[in-house]
Amino acid sequence: MEDLLSKVKQNLILNHDEDDALLSSFITAATSYAESYQKKPEGFYGENHMNPTTEQAVIMLSSHFYESRDGSTGGFFADNVEASKQVWNVVNTLLRLNRDVVI
Repeated sequence: MEDLLSKVKQNLILNHDEDDALLSSFITAATSYAESYQKKPEGFYGENHMNPTTEQAVIMLSSHFYESRDGSTGGFFADNVEASKQVWNVVNTLLRLNRDVVI
């Protein structure tokens, strides 16, 4: 989880540790979503290697959760429903790439 936390913080360009607990909860939620979407048992990625495309989806989704924690829709300078929708489309596409992969 520490490696994922570091990667999420790099993705968000965060240079402080104040939100590490919050980010960790978002990583847990994103990982759970990935396991569910890919029809993996709960806790699968706690015990098994995470493919790089799945890892990227978890990083993107965790970052989206963090950036949208106030209820905004994830636009760069203003709320944008399409930006949020596009994040979910990309995340789901990345997760589909490893849905049937058996490790």
